[in-house]
Order: sequence, then C-alpha cells, then structure tokens
Amino acid sequence: MSINGIQGQLLEVTVVGCNKLKDTEWISRQDPYVCLEYASTKFRTRTCTDGDRNPTFQEKFVFTLFEGLRELNVTVWNSNTLASDVFIGSGKVQLQKVLSQGYDDTAWTLQTKTGRYAGEVRLILHYSNALKPATSFAPSAPPYVTQPIPQVPLYYSPAPTTAAPYPTPAPAAPYAPPAYPAPSPYSSYAPNLAGYPPSPYSVPPPAAYPPHPYPPTSAYPPPPYPPPPQTSSYYPPGPFPGLYPPPPY
Repeated sequence: MSINGIQGQLLEVTVVGCNKLKDTEWISRQDPYVCLEYASTKFRTRTCTDGDRNPTFQEKFVFTLFEGLRELNVTVWNSNTLASDVFIGSGKVQLQKVLSQGYDDTAWTLQTKTGRYAGEVRLILHYSNALKPATSFAPSAPPYVTQPIPQVPLYYSPAPTTAAPYPTPAPAAPYAPPAYPAPSPYSSYAPNLAGYPPSPYSVPPPAAYPPHPYPPTSAYPPPPYPPPPQTSSYYPPGPFPGLYPPPPY
C-alpha cells in the first residue's frame, strides 16, 4: 500500500527499555541511555543508573513526519562521569508498519560498529492518522437465501393413502325360518264336562238372636274430677269439745 500525506503529521515513540545489552564496564555496572534521531530532530532518554544490561525507561517522544522519510535511528550509550560516554550499539527502525497500521510494538536489534549483536531496544510506535485499507471479501459462494417455509393450515390432516380395495364378499344364502310342527286338531287335555263336585260344607244360617245392645246411658250427671273429699266416719269432724290442751288429771 502506498503511504502518502504524512508531511507534518505526528508520530509518537515510547522507549520501553533494553534487553541483553553489551556490557562495556569491567568493574561496576553500566548506566545506559537511549538516543532517537529522525531527520534533524533528536531526543535523549534519562540515564538509567545501574541499569546494566536490562535498563527500563518508559519515556515517550513526539516526532514530526516528513514525506519520503521512513526510518528512525536509535543509539544506546553508557554514561560515564569521569570519561566520555561509551557506545553500546545502534539500529534502524522501519516506519512502514506503523504508518500503514497505526501501531507497532517491536524489539529492534542493536549492533556494534563491527556489526556484532549488542542487544535489543523495545519501542512502541503510534500513528493516529494511519490509512487502514478497506476490508473486502471476494464472494466465494452465492449469498444464502432462506427458502420460504410452506404455509400449513392450523389443523392439518395428511392426505389419505391409496389402499388396496377390499374383496367383495360372496352373497349370503337367503334366510330360511325354522320349520315348526303343524298344530294338532285335538286338544292335549280332555275338558272337564262334569265340573267340580259340590262342597260337603254348607253355608251357616243367619243368627236367630238379635245382637247385644250397648249398656244404657246413666241418667245422672258424671261425677266431677277430681272427686271431692269425703268425711271419714272414724275421726270426729271437728276439734274435741272443751279446752285445749286438756287439763291435767
């Protein structure tokens, strides 16, 4: 993909750290730092004191891009106090990936002046105006078309299947009623012409005496209820004559 229109755009570069750096110290631990250069713009990280072979920086820098320049130079140095700084290694960072995709997180190889391996530096590049290619899919198969579902009535009965015709039954013989014997002209029992004999018991004659009359009704009125008390003949009707109590003898 051709990358155009980057003139004046901004590129963010984050220096994460270094791994397996060449050790340039004989006695103490080395103090590395990283330098970045793009066109005429240069940046330098802080010195990672006693970072030795695996220093960490986590510093971000912003570069202004130029049309036709797709490369960033990176150099790692060892800081010295009493003498000049010592060169550890350098490398070139290609910008094609970050300019086309907008993001690149890669560990870039460092080399000495003789081309020997001097370690790695990890950079995170971010370009917000990347032109991402449009995603297109070649049609590999015809589009899927949903087959229409046949409409089935709510109450569905399957079509009757054609069955073999049943054989026609043979005609039945006509019904013949059972033969009964002809009735005899003569009765089975001889009729009783004489009738029944008279009963030896005669009907009793009516009574010669009239029925007993009911007792006559009393002429006196009925006694009241309850009956009045009657005077006893054994006790005097009243108090004894004289004084009560009787005088002493």
